[in-house]
Amino acid sequence: MQLILDLCQGLPEESFAAGEVLIPEGGATGRLFILIEGEIEIRKGELPLHVTAEPGAVFGEISALLDIPHTATVKTLTPARLHVVGDAGTFLRTHQELAYGLSKLMAQRLHGMTSYLADLQRQFADHGSHLGMVHKVLSSLMQNHDDPFEPGSDRYPDPTI
Repeated sequence: MQLILDLCQGLPEESFAAGEVLIPEGGATGRLFILIEGEIEIRKGELPLHVTAEPGAVFGEISALLDIPHTATVKTLTPARLHVVGDAGTFLRTHQELAYGLSKLMAQRLHGMTSYLADLQRQFADHGSHLGMVHKVLSSLMQNHDDPFEPGSDRYPDPTI
């Protein structure tokens, strides 16, 4: 994540107190956050998903890239300093190096999740109870893509430009 942090040099920084919500689940802030220092918690509903203090960690990228409401709540656990981008979608379209770094990060996450899901599928494939449905559920998740990717952008709808 150091690559992402390096690419953010010169972006605006903001400081936040412990306990501040940066991103509300279900909200649409349009903002992207890149951690400089501090500890951040990610929650889905009441379920804590992840805590990180790794500089370069990015928050708000799923909402920005998929143009959907935020999928989780992100809040500070300690005082924190972050780079803040106000219009994440436009920023990512115009800052290709950072978008590429973010793509690499998301590919690493996807690889980890796919490996985990494949392991679950192997563990429960022959299970006689409701756990035997894991295979069907995972297969459905892996194949369910609502919107196909379309190259181009609003400014340049021709993908060859």
